[in-house]
Amino acid sequence: MRSKLIKVGLERVPHRALLYATGIPRSEMHKPFIGIATSFTDIIPGHIGMRDLERFIEKGVHTGGGYPFFFGVPGICDGIAMGHSGMHYSLPSRELIADIVETVAQAHQLDGLVLLTNCDKITPGMIMGAARINIPSIVVTAGPMHSGYLKGKRLSLVNDTFEAVGKYKKGLIQDEELQALEMCACPGAGSCQGMYTANTMACVTEALGMSLPKCATELAISANKRRIAFESGSRVVELVKKNITPRKILTQKAFENAIRVDLALGGSTNTVLHIPAMAHEADINLPLEVFDELSRTTPHIANMLPGGEHYLEDLDHAGGIPAVLKRLRDRLNNTLTVSGKRLFEIVDTAGIFDEDVIRPLNKAYHKEGGVAILRGNLAPDGAVVKQSAVSQNMMRFEGSAKVYNSEEAGMKAILKGEIKPGDIVVIRYEGPKGGPGMREMLSPTAALAGMGLSESVALITDGRFSGGTRGPCIGHISPEAMEGGPIAVIADRDRIRIDIPKRQIDLLVPEEEIKKRLSRWKRPKPKITKGYLSRYAKMVSSAGKGAITG
Repeated sequence: MRSKLIKVGLERVPHRALLYATGIPRSEMHKPFIGIATSFTDIIPGHIGMRDLERFIEKGVHTGGGYPFFFGVPGICDGIAMGHSGMHYSLPSRELIADIVETVAQAHQLDGLVLLTNCDKITPGMIMGAARINIPSIVVTAGPMHSGYLKGKRLSLVNDTFEAVGKYKKGLIQDEELQALEMCACPGAGSCQGMYTANTMACVTEALGMSLPKCATELAISANKRRIAFESGSRVVELVKKNITPRKILTQKAFENAIRVDLALGGSTNTVLHIPAMAHEADINLPLEVFDELSRTTPHIANMLPGGEHYLEDLDHAGGIPAVLKRLRDRLNNTLTVSGKRLFEIVDTAGIFDEDVIRPLNKAYHKEGGVAILRGNLAPDGAVVKQSAVSQNMMRFEGSAKVYNSEEAGMKAILKGEIKPGDIVVIRYEGPKGGPGMREMLSPTAALAGMGLSESVALITDGRFSGGTRGPCIGHISPEAMEGGPIAVIADRDRIRIDIPKRQIDLLVPEEEIKKRLSRWKRPKPKITKGYLSRYAKMVSSAGKGAITG
């Protein structure tokens, strides 16, 4: 056990004295020390129920023969941080979280980790930290929120609040309905109800083999979630005893499995940032091409919100991730999981209980997976689109550019009614360096959808999109504007062509003109010059490499 370094030997008398000051009985000192990294906070709905799950994890660790120690990890709610300066901190918080997990576990020589997480950047950040230090670890995602309900209709956060802003602005709904929606859309604890980033990452985590079966989809309020938390606490002690570390699970083949599940579910485009970043910490290279290659041979079999109609509770009732894996079995690798079972052992005992929520491959919603990687003279290093959330008649689109140098400027123009059918909204200087922090563009994309423009207007950005985005929205344009990428020199009224089936995005301007504009381009001054974000902007890589800092 690693923890012997802090608790065994004459020279460790002061160390033991400090440990005994915490209240640990002498009889427990010989047991594995298990860190429970908890992202509990009162301000994120996905995390407010974690105090309950902490108790069950703690019971599980004791039952399994370990001794638990809690430590805190920060959390940001992307929904609350959306559309203002707070969103600058969301993606950068992933690196902070990884560093905290590494720092606490290494400083105290913990033997194993339980990672209690749920939302957006917190899950990949914790896994990145665990992969970096490579000590036995298991992930507990706290679970999705139940759907909201109003006047006989189920509700979700994105479709019924973010998009309601555009509907209200267009006069489609009135004050009374708007207020009712904001009170009813989110009924309690849990991550937002669709296949947005939090739930996508939970599903990816389970597919990777880093959490127990059904962990991703069991609702935050369910008794079974408590049992999964308990079993995870017990199981991590066994992982310590058998020295099953994250890098034995996070293999190239496991990442391929996770990408296929993500594609089959039509998950968030943010996984194109997070999966390569997690792989990087496990010393595995995952270029963007892997996503596109797998997308072409992975049918989209679950029509989840925001682009579809099904909620996470529907996916859970249909059998959860084990059922999705069962559908994809012939395309998967038989990898190791934290449960102690190999993937096919889980798959072979899984049931599929709703043939519409998890369709057979020959009746897929789309022949290809949810994400496509585009390239062209506008994005030489790649761009990302959630093609499963784009209607068929918008898969190919040519329009006239309307250019904005910040999300705020773009949002103001949308709400003022400046965007017309046939336009392509360009929001730039919002990439990892330029933002800094690569802000999500859910507010403008949801406003366009709410105003009925998602069938006639596209949006492109070097920023990124929430898992809740739908419509022809292309993000992660690389190189970003702050690096002098072609997006930096788009002018108003330039024509842009998007061809998702051909994986192309092009600025329809002569190459000589583009070169001339780039030669005249000057890098603007950073928007933020002090604090963490200033340091982050200096270190972060491009979106095409996962926006990593080391």
